[in-house]
Amino acid sequence: MLVTSKMEANPTTNCLIEGFTLSIVHESPPVLQARHVGKTVQTSDGPLAILQDIDFSIAAGESVAIVGASGSGKSTLLGLLAGLDLPTSGTVHMMQQDLGQLDEDGRAKLRGQYVGFVFQSFQLVPHLNALENVMLPLEIRGDSLNTSRASASSCLAKVGLSERLTHYPKTLSGGEQQRVALARAFVSEPSILFADEPTGSLDETSGARVIELLFQLNRENGSTLVLVTHDPQLAKRCSRQLTLQGGRLV
Repeated sequence: MLVTSKMEANPTTNCLIEGFTLSIVHESPPVLQARHVGKTVQTSDGPLAILQDIDFSIAAGESVAIVGASGSGKSTLLGLLAGLDLPTSGTVHMMQQDLGQLDEDGRAKLRGQYVGFVFQSFQLVPHLNALENVMLPLEIRGDSLNTSRASASSCLAKVGLSERLTHYPKTLSGGEQQRVALARAFVSEPSILFADEPTGSLDETSGARVIELLFQLNRENGSTLVLVTHDPQLAKRCSRQLTLQGGRLV
């Protein structure tokens, strides 16, 4: 007789108890966890609550879209999950570490180990060419020049930019710049990828290509994907949606 019970973490442990095999399936702890998170800022009219009592977890390998109207707090929540800002109340854990217990350098180090970013505005370094932009996170991590160059070249090939390695951002189209940004985000094989309106600055054709590449690279890398979007079609591609309204999850 096989009895299966769910507990924490992922391999399966088999135990023999009085002739019965007990198979315990361990679930992995969440890679991101928000507990009763609130964010309030001070304005000339007094305190303004941007987020209130946000509570959820995201498991390894999930793809999650954060959706909602403009001003609902989507980008603020993404920033808190990534440790770019701290909540006024509640806690955020990344890879089982409480971000509120780390200083700015500690949060930056954690992001360097586990996180990749894709921004609406690309955020490429203008005086670096495509190859150098993609090499940058690897060089910061301490990889050798040869290793960084080889990995960056391979990643740019995956997004169809093998012929643009020495081109600077100002000579690339918006779609090409976002593909460079995708390559830069995935080159370090991050555990978590944050994407803030990744197609917001692109035309429909370029946006569709970037979406396909985003999900293709994410599948190949096995990352956890958390994205903010106004695009309902993009949100539907994710395994789960979190909807914000008036700073609360609904």
